[in-house]
Amino acid sequence: MLVREATAGDADAIWKILEPVIRGGETYALPRDMKREDALAYWTSPEHAVFVAEEEGEIVGTYVLRANQKGGGGHVANCGYMTAPWASGRGVARTMCQHSLEHARARGFRAMQFNFVVSSNERAVRLWQSLGFEIAGRLPGAFVHPALGAVDALVMYRHL
Repeated sequence: MLVREATAGDADAIWKILEPVIRGGETYALPRDMKREDALAYWTSPEHAVFVAEEEGEIVGTYVLRANQKGGGGHVANCGYMTAPWASGRGVARTMCQHSLEHARARGFRAMQFNFVVSSNERAVRLWQSLGFEIAGRLPGAFVHPALGAVDALVMYRHL
């Protein structure tokens, strides 16, 4: 699997990944009816470094890397990852996270924090923990899941 920086020509493939995740409303605190232009503008924001994961020439995942905060918190990275639903279970998220940890370290970040991991996304929580992230905090009922109702959101953190 190749992870590389995204280009403008990847927009359609990135949207193909973002749309079902956003519409599902189970893992990201984004409006489920978000328009393509708004979703791509959010994902490819100027302060985000955007990457895609390719497998046999097909884009199967995307992630963004940015500083979690400005100023005194600028040494902590933040990432968001999305895997194409048809590529789930193939190690895409693990590969992207490992890439992001290396890339963040190379860019001078000293830690990485995930601000809002939906607790019902148990596969992701287990994956992040297997990669060294610890649950630093729990936000009770902070996410409204479309099927489960109010569920906790987790803050996860690790040093680089």
